[in-house]
Amino acid sequence: MIQEEKDRLGRLTKLRAAHIDPYPTHAERTHTIQEVLRSFDGLLEKKTSVKIIGRVRLLRRHGGLTFAQLQDQSGTIQVALRKDILGEEAYDFFHGTIDVGDFLEVGGQVFLTKKGEKTVEIERQRLISKSLLPLPEKWHGLSDVEARFRKRYLDLIMSEEVRNRLETRSKIISSIRSLLDGRGFLEVETPTLQPVYGGGFARPFVTHHHALDTNFFLRISDEMYLKRLLVGGFEKVYEITKVFRNEGLDRDHNPEFTMFEAQVAYENYEYGMDLFEEIFETAAVQTLDAPEIQHGDVVVSVKRPWKRLRLIDAVEQLGGLQKEIWSDRKGAQQTLQKKLGKSAAEELARIKSTGELMAFAFETLVEEKLFQPTIIYDYPVEVSPLAKKCPSDSRFVERFEAFAVGMEIGNNYSELNDPVDLERRFMDEKNREQAGFDEAHQTDTDYLEAIKHGMPPACGLGIGIDRMVMLLTGAKNIKEVIWFPTLRPNREGD
Repeated sequence: MIQEEKDRLGRLTKLRAAHIDPYPTHAERTHTIQEVLRSFDGLLEKKTSVKIIGRVRLLRRHGGLTFAQLQDQSGTIQVALRKDILGEEAYDFFHGTIDVGDFLEVGGQVFLTKKGEKTVEIERQRLISKSLLPLPEKWHGLSDVEARFRKRYLDLIMSEEVRNRLETRSKIISSIRSLLDGRGFLEVETPTLQPVYGGGFARPFVTHHHALDTNFFLRISDEMYLKRLLVGGFEKVYEITKVFRNEGLDRDHNPEFTMFEAQVAYENYEYGMDLFEEIFETAAVQTLDAPEIQHGDVVVSVKRPWKRLRLIDAVEQLGGLQKEIWSDRKGAQQTLQKKLGKSAAEELARIKSTGELMAFAFETLVEEKLFQPTIIYDYPVEVSPLAKKCPSDSRFVERFEAFAVGMEIGNNYSELNDPVDLERRFMDEKNREQAGFDEAHQTDTDYLEAIKHGMPPACGLGIGIDRMVMLLTGAKNIKEVIWFPTLRPNREGD
């Protein structure tokens, strides 16, 4: 136990000895701090008394006058305590028991200091929660960012930027709901524990259900269940939910993340492209008042329309690989080997199809160059087992992914509703799994049976909410936009 905690425990004992409850069950206020600041002139003119609550962030004593800062969720305001108003006993007791970090309920009238600072004159005060550990003196300069995320509660107290970013996250999610609800979409809930995982390429987390004596998987996507709802007769459904992928952690990956998924009957991926762009532009305008976001020295604009490129064209224009090379898989593999060097040799050796080679070329040569929002469409069929083939070229499917600031922000396609074709694709995925691709899509026989009953043509939309928030807030790391990101367990002594 540190000395500061011992000292605060002593002050806690002093409070209890004076029959003061340091942890009352409720607090009262007439205004939030932001409301006081917003209506300050009127409160001052009418000499209206206010009651506010908040955490003490600063204490400065000048003889018989003490200034403090109180902080609630809405903002921070200065409060003043005068010995001649509170009385000497109450004033001294305050200083003998109150610390930075404590929560107070205070009441009084507002006034302006000589320096013009808006202040509340405390006429009465009540402790509503005693803190036993001090707030950190140095927080913004922490080089160990993991310490910030591990103690997110302190991060939120100390950094207005962090608070604003995470509040913006909630507003972005609300804007999505508002837009889709207004379009007649129905928000639904699908299983987190799934007997067969699907809807993406990822390694799942496995858990054992003891009562049923069987393994379940934490979902890597909710897509397969949303499409079951289309079979059941619903036409516009969506879900904003947690998904889990047993993968590494980096600037734009967290094993537990938030996904928006939607399914729209009787539409294709062109409709999805338009709606995707609208979701982002609407969220930016509603939460940031503009569709432009500062990312370092570059302004990123999510204003519609976005640039759109076929994947094969993007690989040619931005990756420097001519379309002609894809007519010969071995030749394409050799070309890629020369371009990428030894670092790609192991991955290239695992790839058994031209489509996978093309997708790999895009990921390694193009993706990081897509800084302004861009839609890449018509993906190779080999990497898109649940998407419908393009009528004009069966090598590709009606799938698009959106990219910005060098990362993918959404995966979407015209849904494959041909059960014969889907069964064949599932077999291809099984072959990929046997060849060593441990993220191959699983065969979901129950889903296959469902669409044999008939599923309408449909467009599926998927947006990574965390990456969307990164894009719209200018954050450089996914951990900055997740309330409590995944971290290694805190070992003893850390």
